[in-house]
Amino acid sequence: MFTNIGEKIKKVRNDKGLTQEELAQKANISYITLVKIEQGKVENPTMKTLQKIAKALEISLDEIVKNVKQ
Repeated sequence: MFTNIGEKIKKVRNDKGLTQEELAQKANISYITLVKIEQGKVENPTMKTLQKIAKALEISLDEIVKNVKQ
């Protein structure tokens, strides 16, 4: 179980062999935003941002949020 969405995104990103820079560029979001999400400094990213990240990771939005502690 992941304690936040950022941990889950980081794991999937690492599993896919992407750097933070690569994922941010692919998702068309700022690098700083991605770093803050992964570090848990942004606890509730917008749905739009999560959709962009999910698309860039080639997974569903459900896969990002499942197994995340609520």
